[in-house]
This record gives sequence, C-alpha cells and structure tokens, in this order.
Amino acid sequence: MKTKPTILVVNDDGITAPGIKALMDAMRDIGHVVVVAPDSPQSGMGHAITIGKPLRLDKVDIYPGIEMYRCSGTPVDCVKLAVNVIFKGKKPDLCVSGINHGLNNSINVLYSGTMSAAVEGAIESIPSIGFSLDDFTLQADFSHCVKYIKELALQVLQNGLPTATLLNVNFPNTAHIKGIKICRQANAKWAEEFDERLDPHKRSYYWLTGVFQNNDQGEDTDVWALEHNYVSVVPVQFDLTAHHAIPVLNGWKFNV
Repeated sequence: MKTKPTILVVNDDGITAPGIKALMDAMRDIGHVVVVAPDSPQSGMGHAITIGKPLRLDKVDIYPGIEMYRCSGTPVDCVKLAVNVIFKGKKPDLCVSGINHGLNNSINVLYSGTMSAAVEGAIESIPSIGFSLDDFTLQADFSHCVKYIKELALQVLQNGLPTATLLNVNFPNTAHIKGIKICRQANAKWAEEFDERLDPHKRSYYWLTGVFQNNDQGEDTDVWALEHNYVSVVPVQFDLTAHHAIPVLNGWKFNV
C-alpha cells in the first residue's frame, strides 16, 4: 500500500484562523497533516525570525485527529521548528501556507508572513505553496478555493517544482472562478501614507495607510488575472540575484 504524503500546514494569521482550518481540511483528503502555526496573528512579518528570546512550541488539541502545534514565534520560526524539532530533519513531502485572509499578489509577496513561511519551506528543499484569498474578514468563504488547492497540491506532489522555486497562489473573492492562470508578478506597489495622531500625552503616533497602485498594464500578471476572476499562480524564487545586472556591473571600471 502506498504511504500517504506528509503535509506541513502553516500560516501567518494564527492557529485559530478560519483560513488555516480550510487549508487543513483540504490537505486531510490528500495526506497526513501536521499543523504548526503562530499563537497569534503575524501578518506582514515577512521573513522575520526570533533570535532575541526563547521560542515556545506546544502541542494542542483543537481539531480531533489532527497533529497540531502552537508556536510563539513568526511563520518562518514555525517552519524551522517543524523541520528541526517535530520532523527531526526528515522533511515533509509538501509545505502549504495559508489560506491567508487577504491577497499576497505583486509586491505583497515581500511583506507576507504567509509567503515567507512557504519560502522557508522551499529553502529547506520542501515543495511549497502559499495560498491567499482576496478577503480580509474572519467570515471569508474559502469553499470555492478548495478544489483548486487540492489540484495544485496534487500536481506539485506528482511533478515536483523546479529547484529553489515555490508557488504563490491567489484567489479572487468570487465563486465564479474562470480557471487558473500561470502569471508573472505585476509591477505594482503601495503608495503609503501615515496618519498622524496624538496620544493623551500629546505625543505623536502613526497608523500606516495607503493605496495599492498597479503600474503594469500587462495581461500576463497576477493583478490582471485576479481582476478577471482567475486564480493566479506565480512561480517564485528566493535567489534575489539580479542576474541581468551582472554583465552591466562587470562593465564598470573600479578606480581602486
């Protein structure tokens, strides 16, 4: 009998978030699930790790029949502890992160705790996928995402992924999905503002606000796909080298 794959499920919204339960339930139909998630929301943590204080990792019994651990650290800490403490160096067959409450398309991939957990999985040579839905609310409906999540997970388990690559998957907030689009990351960014306020002691403090600006009119981007009700799938790499710039820099004359 063929052994079921072992699947590590992580997120950045916390272990009790509805999104991680939806992802966990989808993965239960495919393999043996182990959940390791932060004990509180960690959105926007990027690839942060905990180095200045001890980490706690507690086994919890939230959903019957599921092996679950609550971590005091960041999403990346969750993956590191899973690999080194829970799996003791024996890698799971797949790492899935999410389902995030809110999109992680375009430049958001750099800030995302959800995607950084998946990146850490890829760094550990585990085939990894991050999933996000365009709905920030706790009442988000993930049901229309499930069949796509299962299909993408099965494809990765069957075919693997190119070396040092993972998938960034985003879902539009609609039950009328047209299909899957393999995309590139759009050239878009946040036009940020800081709302200045005064505390009771008359000292200034700030709330980060902003507007997402798409500067890319291409029809092959994740932004375009989501705006047209497709699931966007962007292959992501953690090698940040700008390879196209190396010949340019080699043409410089250094006067030292």
